[in-house]
Formats: sequence, C-alpha cells, structure tokens
Amino acid sequence: MSQETIIEIRSLRNSFGSHVVHENLDLDVYTGEVLGVVGGSGTGKSVLMNTILNLRHAQNGSIQVFGTEITTAGQQTISKLSRHWGVLFQHGALFSSLNVRENVKAPMREHTDLSDSMMNELADLRISLAGLDPDAGAKYPSELSGGMVKRAALARALSLDPQLLFLDEPTSGLDPISAAAFDELILELKETLGLTVFMITHDLDSLHTICDRVAVLADRKIEIVAPIDQLLHCSHPWVQEYFHGPRGRAALGTGEV
Repeated sequence: MSQETIIEIRSLRNSFGSHVVHENLDLDVYTGEVLGVVGGSGTGKSVLMNTILNLRHAQNGSIQVFGTEITTAGQQTISKLSRHWGVLFQHGALFSSLNVRENVKAPMREHTDLSDSMMNELADLRISLAGLDPDAGAKYPSELSGGMVKRAALARALSLDPQLLFLDEPTSGLDPISAAAFDELILELKETLGLTVFMITHDLDSLHTICDRVAVLADRKIEIVAPIDQLLHCSHPWVQEYFHGPRGRAALGTGEV
C-alpha cells in the first residue's frame, strides 16, 4: 500500500452553535487503502465526511484532497475535484423519479458533454461493475431490494470513474449474506480500479474483512488510526467496549457471545 496521502486533515473543528463535534481533529488517508471510520453515535462520522466533500464548512482547520485546500477553494475548484470522487450516501439517496440508468447518468450530465448514447453505454458498464443485472437499469428505486439500492447507488458513485470513493454505512440494513457480498465487491473494485476508499461503518465484519486501517472517532477527535490487529490492543474505553464486546468477539471468530 502506498504511503502517498490523498486526504490530509489538520486541526479540524466542527460545531453546531455551542455544541462542538470535532476539535483539533487530524487524519491522513493514504492512496490505495480502504480506511474504515468508526465511532459512537453523535461523534460526527457523517459530519466529517460531509466536511471533506465541502457539503458543510468547518469552523477551523485544513482539509487537503488531491493536494488542494478544500476549506478555501472556490466552487469551480470544488466542482473539478468532485469529478475525481464518488459518494455512496447512507440509504443510497437515489432520485426516486429516475430509473437506475438515469441515476447513474446524473453525474455525467452535470460534469461532461458526452452524448446520450455514450452515457447510456457507460452507465450500463457501471451497473455491471456494481454487480447488477443489465435489466436493473430500467428499474426505479421503489422496485429495488435493499441490496440492489446499495449497488445502484454504488454504480452512480462510480459514474465518473473516480479515484476516491466515499461510503457512508454501505452495508447498513443488509442481511449478513448481502453485506458480505457487498464487502467482497468493494474489495474487488478497489483492487481492479485502484480506488481509495473512505468508509464510515459500524459493521465489524466489514472492518475485519476489507479495511487496511481503521480510524476511531472519540472525544471529538481521531483517537487512533491503525490496522485492526493493532487497534484491538488500544486501551481507550470505547475501543475496548466496541471491539471486545460480544459482537466484536463474534467478528473475531472466538466463538464467545
């Protein structure tokens, strides 16, 4: 895995009024890795992702993506950068009035001048990459199962052939078999497409299966970033409770419940 930094965050502060979510938060994401981000409820995992994506503005600190400072960049710069990342939002966030193919084509319509026939061809390729049958392109979100919604949202995230993929709880709500299949798909796409993946998750199986490192959000900052085998030895109370509780022991395969 390369140690080249694709995302660099320093001294980040996020707050809502007097409520401080992040304070002096530092984080590096390395090119080519799958980074899992975990933390308790209210620690601001999605807030952190949205700040990196410039969907909200931090009160203080620096965020560099692809070497560009996000916090002071103009909209034109952000628009150009966004062509190089894809986002799978929690619950998919598909446009309910558009079928899957049109959902996948939406980023192309915004950022390219491709012909409609070329967009259709590329959309069908992305739908296939996401593990959906060709006939899924004509279906609407209301006609899809939970697992298919996730895959359709992934196809849209891959629309512009991004270098960087953001996933917000990608296996949430899926049954264990579907979740495991989705994990395998992400790992395959990372290897074949050379993706860097920033993944918010609470799925312990995902953390063990596909993450190169795991970042723990606690006490308003990133408490530790490490491969999971090292993380298990961290003495922080939340880390101990999360990774060594009943579900954590089950994910480790110790047989204890």
